[in-house]
Amino acid sequence: IIGMVKPLDREVMAQAQARQDVLTKPQGSLGRLEELSIQLAGIQGKPIPQIRHKAIITMAGDHGVVAEKVGNWPQEVTAQMVYNFLGGGAGISVIAHQAGARIIVVDMGVASELETNPQLLSRKVAPGTQNICLGPAMTDEQAMRAIETGIEIVKDEVAKGLDIVGTGDMGIGNTTASSAICAVITGKPVAEVTGRGTGITDEQLTHKVEVINRALAVNRPDPAQPLAVLAKVGGFEIGGLVGVMLAAAAHRIPVIIDG
Repeated sequence: IIGMVKPLDREVMAQAQARQDVLTKPQGSLGRLEELSIQLAGIQGKPIPQIRHKAIITMAGDHGVVAEKVGNWPQEVTAQMVYNFLGGGAGISVIAHQAGARIIVVDMGVASELETNPQLLSRKVAPGTQNICLGPAMTDEQAMRAIETGIEIVKDEVAKGLDIVGTGDMGIGNTTASSAICAVITGKPVAEVTGRGTGITDEQLTHKVEVINRALAVNRPDPAQPLAVLAKVGGFEIGGLVGVMLAAAAHRIPVIIDG
């Protein structure tokens, strides 16, 4: 799938820019909107990009690192939020409705068994990852399965005419995993790339940073081996979204990233 990813179509972008310059308005007067329209043209390979069929893929998965008390909420909240997504009661539900986008909710690895729902895609790799302070979050095979799941979901949506996709994730403990990944890939100190998640105190933040540093010391992920980084300190929903983004790029579909 990576071999299918191509650069922006610069020729099409030039055509889109030329079109913007002859419209009845001062050149550049729409600012960032013009830049986005030209970028979209380059992604889609169309001088006049089309945004009709929109979807937001929200993936959920639990994290074993919650055993280290890195946040304010119990693991059960992940499942509760999935039900909230399905019931249309979450913030993203309102935003999606306003934007005319469908929400696709995917269980990538929620620790509990979720009730059957026609709006829920059950793609559970495992009931939550392992505690990254004790060892790898998942096996290499599970990491690949998570990525492949995201790819397949996007392929199915492309067949339905998908034009643009948004990404979202849910999982108590997920900012601990994502901060660990970010520290490894960027080479930045853990404290510099770790946030407060759901609003933890200074003392809790210090503990969270210590937990991530401990996880990195235990797993020793190599930034030159991104699949191994995902397996060692990532999450099933993070892996799923990797697949979503790769497949979208391969099919020239713009991706809007949550956050």
